[in-house]
Amino acid sequence: MADRYLHLTGTAPGRFLTRKLGLPQPERLRRWTLETPSLPGPVVHLTAGDSAVTDELGAVLAACGPEVVARADRPAGIVLDATAVDTAAGLGAVHAALHPVVRSLAPGGRIVVLGVRPSPDDHHQAAAQQALEGFVRSLGKEIGKGATVQLVRIAPGAVAGAASTLRFLLSPRSAYISGQVIEVTDAAPDPVADWAAPLTGRTALVTGAARGIGASVASVLARDGAHVICLDVPQAQEDLVRTADRLGASALPLDITADDAAERIAAAVPDGLDILVHNAGITRDRRLANMPADRWASVIDVNLDSVLRTTDALLKAGTVNRGGRIVATASIAGIAGNNGQTNYAASKAGIIGLVRSLAPRAAADHGVTVNAVAPGFIETKMTAAVPLLIREAGRRMNSLAQGGLPVDVAETTAWFAQPASSAVNGQVVRVCGQSLLGA
Repeated sequence: MADRYLHLTGTAPGRFLTRKLGLPQPERLRRWTLETPSLPGPVVHLTAGDSAVTDELGAVLAACGPEVVARADRPAGIVLDATAVDTAAGLGAVHAALHPVVRSLAPGGRIVVLGVRPSPDDHHQAAAQQALEGFVRSLGKEIGKGATVQLVRIAPGAVAGAASTLRFLLSPRSAYISGQVIEVTDAAPDPVADWAAPLTGRTALVTGAARGIGASVASVLARDGAHVICLDVPQAQEDLVRTADRLGASALPLDITADDAAERIAAAVPDGLDILVHNAGITRDRRLANMPADRWASVIDVNLDSVLRTTDALLKAGTVNRGGRIVATASIAGIAGNNGQTNYAASKAGIIGLVRSLAPRAAADHGVTVNAVAPGFIETKMTAAVPLLIREAGRRMNSLAQGGLPVDVAETTAWFAQPASSAVNGQVVRVCGQSLLGA
């Protein structure tokens, strides 16, 4: 559904009126297209303190696409290496580096701060590195003009493993992600032969793919070179086949809650899966006092229990190939909660628990990463049916002051799915424009 307020603020009279009234003035976001595949300008590389990874990081940034410079009048991106900040006094170097340049960032620009994990053995270092999280979240809320700010924590010796993450965050593909903290492990990245089609030769299965976010995920994975299998309930077969045909994909009509769902998926992919995207989900909203048991059970079964059962079975059977990627769909509701959605919020918080627990074991035992996207207000048919005032509040209650698009969730999923994202594991990334609700 069109965001008329966003259109209004894109006009001269609209900008004048909203400025006078003190209303939000969202910037129209620059998303990836064939015509706009990269940010429109250079990336400035800054350092706070005496970093040991300056040269290595510079080489990684240079390979990410944008021109990397020491200074620019109107940079499209700023990368601040704060990995060496280990004292409260050292935080002054963060201010000193960013204070002179933050005003010059181009509209829709990107700021990425690099840090390390807070140490359990050094409370001074832990305090300084944890301080970066508060700094980044606050800067994301004040910077405006469609710009975003992230913190990437890099494990020792893992600068090369951060390449896919930096490439994603410093591109139009991450337009609706801000205020996030992403940890990169020391796992070696798998090579990518062609960054224009990084998923070439990989097989992906997307559940709930007939329409909406699932169809967008399937589309982006196919765009990036994957052979996609679109799965949805038999009742949605007409839309499912239409989506699959449009993408040159395969359609698999199947109820993911069926007892034999995993066996039927395995039979459909004799050479195994490289990417498994758990996107299928339902809502059955009602306040707990008015919610019968069947409305509770159906949401838990589709959104959480089916994910647990099929993931366990497919990993055990070896259907998910080594080097594979599992991406599940959580929700901002699972982080902040929603009135009338105790069942839905419980199921999506459960997905977060699944990811955090399974990720290290799946990597160790199967060579598979497990991550999740947590969408906020995304413009879909479901949100179009929300009452006007609630819909407008949902759109504006984030740092970017607008709703996201299904493609924003899809681009994040595709980043998780890349071979080069081996070092990104156990992460839950909110695709919410930095919602003002939740942590």
